[in-house]
Amino acid sequence: MSIEKTRLRVMAAGVDVVTWADAINILLRWGGDRESRVVCACNVHMVVTASRDIAFASGLEGADLVTPDGAPVVWAIRRAGYTQERVNGPDLMWEYLAKAELAKQVVFFFGGKESVLKDLGIAIAKSFPKLKVGGMVSPPFRDLTEEEDESYVAQINAAGAAVVFVGLGCPKQEFWMWSHRDRINSVLIGVGAAFDYHAGSVRRAPVWMQHIGLEWAYRLLTEPRRLWKRYLVTNVLFLIGMAKCGFKAK
Repeated sequence: MSIEKTRLRVMAAGVDVVTWADAINILLRWGGDRESRVVCACNVHMVVTASRDIAFASGLEGADLVTPDGAPVVWAIRRAGYTQERVNGPDLMWEYLAKAELAKQVVFFFGGKESVLKDLGIAIAKSFPKLKVGGMVSPPFRDLTEEEDESYVAQINAAGAAVVFVGLGCPKQEFWMWSHRDRINSVLIGVGAAFDYHAGSVRRAPVWMQHIGLEWAYRLLTEPRRLWKRYLVTNVLFLIGMAKCGFKAK
């Protein structure tokens, strides 16, 4: 079932104007029907990646739902005259799990380290004791063989998953989802570092920093060697790009 939505172009990335309630209801509806869909949570890194990678921009264009994840992306949409909240991957995952438990929808988790998935499973069982978890898979940190890939697809489909949360990191998780649409009978949603946050292996920024758009700064301070280029370089490129372009509905 298609949905009526307004999609704006933020630089080269198409991002949907969507409320929290609509995003959750869309996941429940598509998941309940086990539709093969792709949902992306778009932050500054993804916007900049789309502006520099035609294949990534094309894949994002074809996603069924693109939520505004990063605060600067939300501000860009507001500048275009829309009322918009930040609908980020980690919180969207947790909000949906609460509803999925009540709706008795099966969920699946693909990505992350074994240790992280173990802790994530404990956290989920504590918060959502009746939630149906169809499986948790930590794939190898390399390209999968055709046989391995087919095995994972079969495992997810056999589990009857309504929604598969994919935590492979951007842009790997997005390309994986796009290449598996119509092969996996579930909603595929990329959630980035959500597994680490909810497992407790990575501390998330305080809520006040999230609200004023400084979650990136907190992550940069806690993991400078790994994230300095991603945040400092991409943030500058985002500001330059936004200064050059306007906003328009697709």
